[in-house]
Amino acid sequence: MQHFVRPEGSSPVNGYSHAVAFTGTMVAVSGQVPVDQEGHVVGRDDTEAQVRQVYANLTAVLQAAGSSLQHVVKLTVYLTDLADLPAFRRVRDEHQDATRPPACSLVQVAGLVNPAFRVEMDALAVTRAED
Repeated sequence: MQHFVRPEGSSPVNGYSHAVAFTGTMVAVSGQVPVDQEGHVVGRDDTEAQVRQVYANLTAVLQAAGSSLQHVVKLTVYLTDLADLPAFRRVRDEHQDATRPPACSLVQVAGLVNPAFRVEMDALAVTRAED
């Protein structure tokens, strides 16, 4: 079961919850990067394409672990350029329930393991949740 927390008197937030309390078994998903099934970089100069690929990879890993995007309780996003934030948010909003967003951290980093990567995401999710 998940409980989305917004403390009384807290500031409004855009696309994430202040906290998510949960019961169930957890899965920790390693950083997912914009590579396809053959290991090729997707969208070298297209942040939106990269974010879509990262979400596709994240979805596949979660499903294999018995979970889903709807059961993510904590998402960490690494962007190499904060100018890419609007592209990230457009794709994020297609993939998550605006009424039940996960807790989230977004960090600008100097670089990722491959210089062509513009985004990486890791997650914590519940594998057994009662909605």
